[in-house]
Amino acid sequence: MLSSFRRQYLALLFISISLTLTASTLPTDSIPRFSGLAINSTEQTNTARLWTVAGTHAAIWGACFVVLNKAWYADYKRVPFHFFNDNNEWLQMDKGGHIWTAYLVSRLSTNMWKWTGLPEKKAVILGGAAAIAFQSIIEVQDGFSQEWGFSIGDMTANVIGAAAYVSQQLTWKEQRILIKFSSFPYSYPADLKVRRDQLSGTSYAERILKDYNGQTYWLSANIKSFFPETRLPAWLNISVGYAGRGMLGGTENRWTDKSGLPHDRTDIARTRHFYLSPDIDLSRIKTSHKWLSSVLSVVNIIKIPAPALEIGSGGKFRLSAIQF
Repeated sequence: MLSSFRRQYLALLFISISLTLTASTLPTDSIPRFSGLAINSTEQTNTARLWTVAGTHAAIWGACFVVLNKAWYADYKRVPFHFFNDNNEWLQMDKGGHIWTAYLVSRLSTNMWKWTGLPEKKAVILGGAAAIAFQSIIEVQDGFSQEWGFSIGDMTANVIGAAAYVSQQLTWKEQRILIKFSSFPYSYPADLKVRRDQLSGTSYAERILKDYNGQTYWLSANIKSFFPETRLPAWLNISVGYAGRGMLGGTENRWTDKSGLPHDRTDIARTRHFYLSPDIDLSRIKTSHKWLSSVLSVVNIIKIPAPALEIGSGGKFRLSAIQF
């Protein structure tokens, strides 16, 4: 049975991929507004698309709920709804994951609602609401499981991620501050690779989303959008990142393995790291190919490797030639 943070990431990844694949199949043409008899035809087209998108959202939500319920919750006792406080776990890296995913799903969902011809404001609000609804699947089921509980911290992070997208889109009609993600394999000592595999899986693909020690979350701000008079390229961003390192358990580096043997690795410090680094907003790169623009838009959720100024626990500064 997967641990709580593993379940969160895998389920949210499934949601994001489902929406991405669905959105990529929708025509990108704008819906024209005509007068006279053509209005009825346009309204019918809008209605059909609206039902298609609404049905797609409902189907993905229902599929995630059923799969999670049968695959991960069936072996645990159902109890009355209760809460669980996990705010001090994983140096809050799990909360960064919730914020990033809610932001991503908000964007994907909004693009689908726009395709229906809905006004910008309604499409954006529905996109943010859909992100919160998708992310609530696990929170609600956790609340009825004896093994876990409803996490107010996780739910707050979900709302923050959706609000970050919605507020910018309604205020600026664009995303001036992007929420991005990066990952690079964390160097574990040889005697801790069993623990690494237990927490994060045995393949690199699994560890990208499961290993908090290798992850960094970024706020990437577009300079030109805030200072339009500058001569800097329109795609240039400046980003601030956060990461946690040295974590071998949720709250401390002590654990008991499957054979009942206790382990104490409190000699390994759990540290916080902050980064300042240049970045690129790939969506602002002009291209004459729609497919390339779509690819750049998808890849734009990842922070590009670049030099970075780092400050770690204890206030020590370090300059990295390349920070992933």
